[in-house]
Amino acid sequence: MNIDFSKNTDGLIPAIIQDSETKTVLMLGFMNAEAYQKTVDTKKVTFYSRTKQRLWTKGEESGNFLNLIDIKNDCDNDTLLIQVKPEGPTCHKGTDTCWADENKADYGFISNLEDTIQLRRENADSEKSYVASLFKLGMNKIAQKVGEEAIEVVIEAKDDNDDLFLSESADLLFHYLILLQAKGFKLNDVVEVLKSRQK
Repeated sequence: MNIDFSKNTDGLIPAIIQDSETKTVLMLGFMNAEAYQKTVDTKKVTFYSRTKQRLWTKGEESGNFLNLIDIKNDCDNDTLLIQVKPEGPTCHKGTDTCWADENKADYGFISNLEDTIQLRRENADSEKSYVASLFKLGMNKIAQKVGEEAIEVVIEAKDDNDDLFLSESADLLFHYLILLQAKGFKLNDVVEVLKSRQK
């Protein structure tokens, strides 16, 4: 890997630390050539600490190491993206990230939809909210809706109308997310089961 440590006069380049699974950015540190080499050799992320004026392996005091998974160099060869598996919180203040964000899987729109479902379940009027009304009707009705939507997906899969197939697929996914929450789970719980089956 061709890394340009000479671009800055102090020989340091930024190293962006990202959780390899959740893709959450955990922190930003700086590396010189020696810190980079030690990171590669030990598989524990090591920085050059500007305050300590020495190499510093993250976790050397706290035990919250950043275990190296992968390193990528940017297009100018002067910034690293380092993917890690963190042991414990990353920030010295005890938070998952240096921005106080929770380090959890985020599936973009689907995660936002899960949050909306939860809000409707907890706060919405069942006479005005379809989601709240389903939760009020209970588990049997929610499970029945998932079954109905699954059958409709199968029916549309056998036809040639892609728009109807996608529409029914969206209905199935939506109702499945409701069923997961009715059972006390989120999509990430299913993802974890799938990961455990990976060979």
